[in-house]
Amino acid sequence: MSLVRYEPWGLLNQLSKELDRSFRGAENSDVATSDWTPAVDIKENENGFVIVADIPGVDPKDIEVHMENGVLSIKGERESEKKEEKDGYKRVERSYGSFYRRFSMPETADATKINAKSKNGVLEVTIPKHVKEQPRKIEVQH
Repeated sequence: MSLVRYEPWGLLNQLSKELDRSFRGAENSDVATSDWTPAVDIKENENGFVIVADIPGVDPKDIEVHMENGVLSIKGERESEKKEEKDGYKRVERSYGSFYRRFSMPETADATKINAKSKNGVLEVTIPKHVKEQPRKIEVQH
């Protein structure tokens, strides 16, 4: 009897990759595909939103962050290492290639003040909220 590793999402991931490959043929297509998906944490505080993405091995200059029509997009590419081993075994578990993530932002997000920084393979995108107008008393002139 042989042991088989159970991967519950394996078939779904395989289907997703095959669909991505089928769309990749159209060069001028608006369809964005990705070879891997970075892990992302999203949190909200009283001042805004913070998105933290793990993207080790991606040069910060190769990361694009866009906000358009209430959708924040993060995309980039991690280059694969060209290694050749003739003797022994080789196993590659890290994913390489392009990635693309999109997030719908609420109306309270201020798209004009978004800040993004990358350090040690972690991208942090800060999206402040619009400043709430404070109620004020308006005098009636006579």
